[in-house]
Amino acid sequence: MLEARNPRTGQIDYRFQSTSADELRAIVVRARAAQPAWQALGVAGRAEVLQRWKAEIDAAKDALIAAVTLDTGRRRESLREADSLGKWIDRWSAVAMTALASNPVETGNPDIISYADFSPYPLLGVISPWNFPLSLSLMDAIPALLAGCAVIVKPSEVTPRFVDPLAETIASVPELAAVLHYVRGTGDVGEALVDQADMICFTGSTATGRKVAARAAARFIPCFTELGGKDPAIVLEGADLGRATTALVTGSTLATGQQCYSIERIYVARCLHDEFVSMLARKAARVGLAYPTTGDGLIGPLTFAPQAEIIRRHLADAREKGAVVHTGGEIEHHGGGLWCAPTVLSNVDHSMAIMTEESFGPLMPVMAFDGVDEAIALANDSEYGLSGAVFGPEKEAIAVARRVDGGGISVNDAGVAPFFIGDPVVAEKTAYKGSGLGGSRLGPGSIKRFVRRKAILVNQSSTRSPWWFDA
Repeated sequence: MLEARNPRTGQIDYRFQSTSADELRAIVVRARAAQPAWQALGVAGRAEVLQRWKAEIDAAKDALIAAVTLDTGRRRESLREADSLGKWIDRWSAVAMTALASNPVETGNPDIISYADFSPYPLLGVISPWNFPLSLSLMDAIPALLAGCAVIVKPSEVTPRFVDPLAETIASVPELAAVLHYVRGTGDVGEALVDQADMICFTGSTATGRKVAARAAARFIPCFTELGGKDPAIVLEGADLGRATTALVTGSTLATGQQCYSIERIYVARCLHDEFVSMLARKAARVGLAYPTTGDGLIGPLTFAPQAEIIRRHLADAREKGAVVHTGGEIEHHGGGLWCAPTVLSNVDHSMAIMTEESFGPLMPVMAFDGVDEAIALANDSEYGLSGAVFGPEKEAIAVARRVDGGGISVNDAGVAPFFIGDPVVAEKTAYKGSGLGGSRLGPGSIKRFVRRKAILVNQSSTRSPWWFDA
């Protein structure tokens, strides 16, 4: 039996049974056996099944929201998680109909036409994190199911409660229940899943992602990883400071800063620095804690207790090296939970852990720069490259965004990319550096991560081909 801590009370109030090695092997066998029939339904047939599942999700939405709120301690984001599922089913169903179509295409040789054929990886293993437990467990699973894969999900043991109501919705759709399975446990269950799946999608820390990728590589199976970030924001001369400060308070503290694409370091043109910090601090101070109830403010507790020690260490290191704290700056204890108010710091530099290591909390360290080249060099001085933001006159901001090492750069906003999961026209993005490896989660072509691609070349001529032997 494993135990889960309630992040709002600090109490252990949920226990669950880990999936045994034998149980996992049996689930793998069942999923593999069911996958050919699932693939044979075709995209339209699979989309119809997922629409029935969407109806079950809608009927269970209150139970799902309640469970995710208990898991994370946050209600506002839990509503967003539950609302995302139906949207993704609709979007990916439409994308799949076009992206996975197999139509004849003329080639450079008038005698030969080609067909693209897509064969799904039979079994996808998904290993998902604790910060958005419901949506991140399904962000890759939904398009993979539409592509024809069977899917086994191993969510984080830190936030396990949502699995109970979600499993009921899956069980209500027999065709889906045959090919979508959730297993529970710690890292050993995830390791066993990597050893038995045909493809892996992992979302989590860079350190663990490297281990997952190496284990998958040893089996010669594809592995998609979206990992940690230390996302920068650059505020250029000419930026609208009112817009920039509001966007960055949101982009740095949404979900208590516990999201991989949080803005974790801010670089501001020196001539704007003092006014920017003052405005940012005023706005941050008005963003209250969601305590004593989830409706009393915007900032929830720290979901994963060990994260508090990382934040505390980063703040202590910054203070010791001369950083000035304008708001927040402490790990607070309320009702048994661990909390951190939105924290604005200035007089920071890259000798401080708060500017180089992932904090995963509502921290906004602000550093001045003296020119665009310096701003870009500072933004790119990181082992990470997940996403980022640039604020300023649009033409100039886009030019700067093109030079920032990151897969999703928001211009005059922050954290925009996740809102376009499954969008049929948005551009693709990939992670840079230690923030991940593999194809894009964005863009219509991203569903093709889950298929093997076959070119069928048909010679329609009745005459001999010029490359044949003269025999």
